[in-house]
Amino acid sequence: MSLNYEELDFQKTSLGDLVLRRRRLLQLGGLEIYEVKLGESFLMSSLFHEAESQLATLGLGIFKKENLDVVVGGLGLGYTAVSVLEDTRVESLIVVEYLEKVIEWHQRELVPLGKMLNEDSRCRFVNGDFFALSRDVSKSFDPGNPDKKHDVILLDIDHTPTHVLHQTNTRFYHEEGLKELAQHLNPGGVFALWADGSPEESFADQLGKIFTKSESHLIEFDNPVTGGTSKGTVYVAQKSS
Repeated sequence: MSLNYEELDFQKTSLGDLVLRRRRLLQLGGLEIYEVKLGESFLMSSLFHEAESQLATLGLGIFKKENLDVVVGGLGLGYTAVSVLEDTRVESLIVVEYLEKVIEWHQRELVPLGKMLNEDSRCRFVNGDFFALSRDVSKSFDPGNPDKKHDVILLDIDHTPTHVLHQTNTRFYHEEGLKELAQHLNPGGVFALWADGSPEESFADQLGKIFTKSESHLIEFDNPVTGGTSKGTVYVAQKSS
């Protein structure tokens, strides 16, 4: 392998070919980055993780209590999970990841944040379908405690509510799916979602039907590849206390 490019793992999955690679960006002074590709889509890059930090900061920041129980949908390169654990109020964190191989990357420490997550006793990985778990309101996201409710649920799986990785995910982003998700939250609980691009008014309207309070935050961050900026949205919604 070239010193400037290395494929760390390749797996065939039900969603398409899954690739983890590491490469150096010569135009950025040889900066080393990690990238994940699924099928023909680039899912994530360590070059851009402002999204994950903002998702955790905004989602947890609205909840004014101690001893938070948090769920993250989508492990990826681990930036959302690490940002959650930086909040000292977090007592437990469950990260739900559909692709078992992505969990293995962290357990084997093939990715930079794997060691940090493995060593934090508050963090547990659950190999499962976040959307299927959300539909089952009779059980918790925590397989070891089926009656448990959660304080904060953060989601970063699909590109946007209307640009999903699999069409079966679409149901979640409408009234019925969001109503089910809300049943997994404690009183005053928070749901937050990261999406590419600018806020979608149609999804904001759906949140407003289910939650007492909802906001859309436009996030702009530097894109060193293009020399410009990129945009994303964090939606934050809260149940009544």
